[in-house]
Amino acid sequence: MRSLNNSGVSRRDVLRGAVGAFGAAGLVGASGALPVSFAAPVNSGTEPAKSCIIVYCWGGMSHHETFDPKPDAPAEIRGEFQTIATNVPGVRIGEHLPRLAQQMDKLAVIRSIRHGESAHGRGMYWNLTGHAPPPNPPGNIAPQRSHWPSFAAMVSELRTPAMEGRGNVPSAIRLPYPMVDNGTLQAGEYGGWLGVEHDPIVLKTPQGAAWGGVSRSLGSEVLELGSSVDLSRVSSRRQLLDQLEQPVGAAADFAGHRHFRALANNLLLSDNIKRAYDLANERRDVAELYGDHIGGQSLLLARRLVEAGVPVVQVCYAAGDLNGGSGDMWDTHGDNFNRLKNRLLPVLDQGLSALLSDLQQRGMLDRTLVMLTTDFGRTPQVNGSAGRDHYPGVYSVALAGGGIRGGQVYGASDAHGAHPAENACTPADLHATAFRALGVSPRAKIYDPLNRPFPVSDGKVLPLF
Repeated sequence: MRSLNNSGVSRRDVLRGAVGAFGAAGLVGASGALPVSFAAPVNSGTEPAKSCIIVYCWGGMSHHETFDPKPDAPAEIRGEFQTIATNVPGVRIGEHLPRLAQQMDKLAVIRSIRHGESAHGRGMYWNLTGHAPPPNPPGNIAPQRSHWPSFAAMVSELRTPAMEGRGNVPSAIRLPYPMVDNGTLQAGEYGGWLGVEHDPIVLKTPQGAAWGGVSRSLGSEVLELGSSVDLSRVSSRRQLLDQLEQPVGAAADFAGHRHFRALANNLLLSDNIKRAYDLANERRDVAELYGDHIGGQSLLLARRLVEAGVPVVQVCYAAGDLNGGSGDMWDTHGDNFNRLKNRLLPVLDQGLSALLSDLQQRGMLDRTLVMLTTDFGRTPQVNGSAGRDHYPGVYSVALAGGGIRGGQVYGASDAHGAHPAENACTPADLHATAFRALGVSPRAKIYDPLNRPFPVSDGKVLPLF
């Protein structure tokens, strides 16, 4: 089994002239005929989502044991689990997702997504950028500035906190750690050619700490100034630094440095973010619904951060150990059924169902898009180690909220869960649909360092609204 461990240029105005012609709202017809960034609402009664929570199952979640079971297939394909009914007539899912079965009316499950990459990082690149990874090197690839920006990075370019009236809020956040395979950071979840200022920042739990219960704040120590430093002193230091610093060289040479220093100051001094980040402020009964594990508490933190105005939060969804490890991730080459039954599926079931229910009860689900995705699926054939191997030929993802019509299944795989049988689609189509839910045209332009325009997605919008 492979070990998975988790260990001055201004922002370009992508509206480019349309803002002047149409105003900051950027209104445009649903056909997207005008070259502006924002699409009209999906229908007259639905406003675009204001934020997005990405739930990423790093390692490759098995579609057979979750959202696309094959109960009539031979045992070596079917596996050990049964299926259960959901609250949507005719839709059945894996038996170890009982809470999500009662939330199916909020979910649109896509059972026919596919791509052609079987390495973890390359599959992640496909799913988080909506584009094929570069051909070389052939295996996993480390992040480079020549790469496509991630979905979160593109949202941070198109939907800034300032547009939401939250100018001191980070534009994109990752929880609770970056994705790493065999000690190497993986490409796909960074800003790529949009620039370092669009890398979604990582707010993570301190390494080596034991999980101490739902009242423990994830990483709150990172945002503490310390008992010997008060806000007025920090403010005085910033003013003195501004007076002492003299510009040297071109402004663009220090854009990244200035960006991260300003971001650090905002995180340390912003009561808005600090309150959101401190899970001790959450009602204990609500925190307990998400579960006493890093996955559920990360989703709780994601909800609090989007509530505070962060446009997009990406959660690397793990089961338990704060330091990660293959036992807590979704790479089930061996002991697939025990790991899923006793560890992975209960954690996903509890945390994701709590998130959907919590967002609905707070009146936030319509304005928050939830995207569940992963590297790829797992092989139809169970291997000799009672596991399933990497399989990008077909797999399942899901969307909820943000104007997505719940209680539906789009597409289908064949009788063995080996290939799309109906409505085959790709991660590019998932991205186009997600952008549409956020009120952003999939053909909205973003610009590389050479000022060349590129559409945020070349996929098609799926009929999920």
